[in-house]
Amino acid sequence: MKIKTKLRLGFGFLFVVVIFFGAICLSYMNDISLSSKDILKDNYETLGFTGKMRSITDAHNLPLSAVAVRQFSHQLSLEQNNITEKGEAEAVKDLDSSYRVMISPVTSMAAKLAALKNIRIQLNTIESLNMNAIVRKNDAAHLEIDRAVMYLIFTASMCFLILFSFIVSFPGFVANPLREFSEAIKAISRKNYKQRLEFSGNDEFSELAVSFNAMTAELNKWENSNLAKVQSEKLRIEAIIEQMQDAIIGLNEKNEILFMNTVAARLLNMNEKDVIGLNADALVKRNDLLNKILGGAAAEKPMKIYADEKESYFQLERRKIMVPDFEDDKEQAVVKTGKAAGEVYILKNITQYKELDEAKTNFIATVSHELKTPISSIKMSLKLLDDERVGEMNTEQKQLVQHITEDCGRLLKITSELLNLAQAETGNLQLNFVKTDPGKIVMYAMDAVRFQAEQKNIELELISSDNLPMVNVDIEKTAWVLINFLSNALRYSAEKSKIIIQLIEIGNQVEFSVRDFGRGIDEQYQKRLFDRYFQVPADGNNKSGSGLGLAISKDFITAEHGTIWVESAIGEGSRFCFLLPVVE
Repeated sequence: MKIKTKLRLGFGFLFVVVIFFGAICLSYMNDISLSSKDILKDNYETLGFTGKMRSITDAHNLPLSAVAVRQFSHQLSLEQNNITEKGEAEAVKDLDSSYRVMISPVTSMAAKLAALKNIRIQLNTIESLNMNAIVRKNDAAHLEIDRAVMYLIFTASMCFLILFSFIVSFPGFVANPLREFSEAIKAISRKNYKQRLEFSGNDEFSELAVSFNAMTAELNKWENSNLAKVQSEKLRIEAIIEQMQDAIIGLNEKNEILFMNTVAARLLNMNEKDVIGLNADALVKRNDLLNKILGGAAAEKPMKIYADEKESYFQLERRKIMVPDFEDDKEQAVVKTGKAAGEVYILKNITQYKELDEAKTNFIATVSHELKTPISSIKMSLKLLDDERVGEMNTEQKQLVQHITEDCGRLLKITSELLNLAQAETGNLQLNFVKTDPGKIVMYAMDAVRFQAEQKNIELELISSDNLPMVNVDIEKTAWVLINFLSNALRYSAEKSKIIIQLIEIGNQVEFSVRDFGRGIDEQYQKRLFDRYFQVPADGNNKSGSGLGLAISKDFITAEHGTIWVESAIGEGSRFCFLLPVVE
């Protein structure tokens, strides 16, 4: 039987029960109404008639007037038409006879008084018969009501029992199969694809159970077919991780060791098989290197670790493990998102590149140091050539000597920058920290470039706050940075322009800035401006430098615990700034 048919039969049965109970109630209510109607219509009307006739006889003396006779005759006629009780007809007949004697003109007064007395006796008889009838019918009505109430209580009890049993048992036709389906679906969610449902009959639940069993069979087949593939892929990934030369450590979302290859285990002095599945928080307490790796403190700088019987350098990379996650969305059926499932730590061995970089830095430092002496000697010789005591030169010779002097100056500046760069890269940068007034550093830098500014008729304007706090810096290195800023500003500023040097206190730091009103720097070059060997493309009017000045400036300011940056826009000039902490 179909579920729809079961529902129709169930609710139809409820409808029939309700109609049956209502019909019984209406039947008994109709019987009670008829009993009450008989009492009111017959007996109470008779009592009314007799009462009015008694009132007429009591209110008038004999002989009766014509009006009284007419009223009495009317009430008597009504009573003659409303005889309902046994014995009432004889009493009414005697009443009529006595009434006729009482109103007869030939009757004596004594006969009339006797007739009046008999009339009153008959009226009492009629009233007594009807009062007894009222009592009797009232008792019968109460019995009928009591019987009706008993039947209604019995019928209501039976209907209640039937409906209660229906309410208790009928929902089970729907709820029980749904509960079995719910439990089966929960089992499927736990990947129990062997779950099956068995329903007898040919209703919709049986058809749905057949479809559900077919689905679970397909899911079980799919799970078995893909399990081997997943295992194969897992073994392949583990083999790839194991064969990689970099140290790799994987954690799951519970911060447990998910995998660790041989290289990582050797660096950490651990057995990879023993640590798989252990919590990383417990392992870092007894392994400082693992604590340093998982802490991520050395992610920016290379880590120095003793490996392969020598000090080796490793670069730490930290990446999150993202797995696809499918979520419901109001507008779309399914939305694919990423869900974090752990982290991977990779230690790349950069020892070879570090050694090559150190070799390059040492080579540059050696060459730069060796070039400074001959370049200085050349500059001294050029000064002697320019001295008239050695001999006079013609105009062309003086121009050649001037060009050679400028080129020697540039070479000497480049070699000095390379030496500073080599010191910064090797970590041998020597800083002589001294507590000093920021204004003195600025004046020292301005004096160094004042002659160059006067040659181009460029005004150097200083804007400084009063009572600036002291800073603890290397005066020479800080002044070198300001001189580099001013030299660049002079190079890219037009003649008869202005360069603004500003000193202000910001919080617990002092800001040094140099602003020019030249062409400005394109936004695409600003992020790389402090990279080594990077040069902004020249427009042909200005000679480009070595691309090391700003990089070395950044190294100096960073070593002094400061911050350096640039603000620029095309057509508005540039503003180079750095912040240095004040002395506490």
